[in-house]
Amino acid sequence: MASLTDARRVVVKIGSALLVDSRAGALRAAWLRDLAEDVAWLRGLGVDVVLVSSGSIALGRQVLALPQGPLTLEQSQAAAAVGQIRLARAYEEVLAPHGIITGQVLVTLEDSANRRRYLNSRATLQHLLRLGVVPIVNENDTVATDEIRYGDNDRLAAQVAATVVADRLVLLSDVDGFYTADPRSDPTARRLDRIDRITPEIEAMAGDAGTGLSKGGMRTKLMAAKTAVAAGCTMAITEGSVARPLSALENGAPATWFLAETDPHAARKRWIAAMKPSGAVRVDAGAAGALRQGRSLLPAGVTEVSGEFGRGEPVSILDESGARLGQGLSRYTAEEARLIRGRRSGDIAATLGYPGRAALIHRDDMVL
Repeated sequence: MASLTDARRVVVKIGSALLVDSRAGALRAAWLRDLAEDVAWLRGLGVDVVLVSSGSIALGRQVLALPQGPLTLEQSQAAAAVGQIRLARAYEEVLAPHGIITGQVLVTLEDSANRRRYLNSRATLQHLLRLGVVPIVNENDTVATDEIRYGDNDRLAAQVAATVVADRLVLLSDVDGFYTADPRSDPTARRLDRIDRITPEIEAMAGDAGTGLSKGGMRTKLMAAKTAVAAGCTMAITEGSVARPLSALENGAPATWFLAETDPHAARKRWIAAMKPSGAVRVDAGAAGALRQGRSLLPAGVTEVSGEFGRGEPVSILDESGARLGQGLSRYTAEEARLIRGRRSGDIAATLGYPGRAALIHRDDMVL
């Protein structure tokens, strides 16, 4: 099975049912402290960690004394506004004693569907990780409507894993893996320890039932697995209520591993290469040589910009003769690229009238 200790980057999803006592509406403080021990353990091994956490609505509804049962959209958003503060503070308080800085990142489905917003959230998360921060990601329930919601944090966690190019995703659940049927109602159900490929037969085994404060069922976890493995990220479903669940998983606790066929960087490169380019940039010989050495494309090396493209859209990269070198996602619009072509990165702000990114196409967003 896969390991967490040999991963470069791990995303962990924590559901409301694990984090909040459903009867008291209070945080499970002891459990959260144990989870912090696990995060510190992984960070000590040089592994980046991102936490995708539910719990803001569950915490906020108790403070606001909202009724039990389903909440209206407005009630949910009000509860989230109150609960998000408490959730972020709780993570800060348990991780700070380990010398770990936390940062809150609130996202919606629209942030990944819109290229510009996707690139912004990706750049923010990547930079937080480079600074050694543990991002605490949650759906922005205070502003999200039904049309722009992920709807469950399993799918959100998978999207975050793809966004930050993680190689492991762990869904801490109320069950210890993926079963052939619902083990709560079918005594013959058995756990599948390893799934190499998500077949129609596997999909037929998934149910919809969630428990307690959790909205997600096994079908949403299977959807998350599809997203994760397509991005080259191996995913685990394991029981989360135990003490130090990540250590337990590493030490052989029951789980189901969905194995990725490739690594996350190769998967991302393949995704970029398959896109239809919206334009092209021509580069000089110096820039072409730098690209072949694995560097990013800076505006100074660009001699010509053609086509009309937005920020985050794919463009072809051509050498001086017009031969195709590769393809990448532009960090600038076509109009902006024309204005800054041939200029040094330090001159971008003066040229555009606002600060921009140093690279026109970053090496992580490029395939040659």
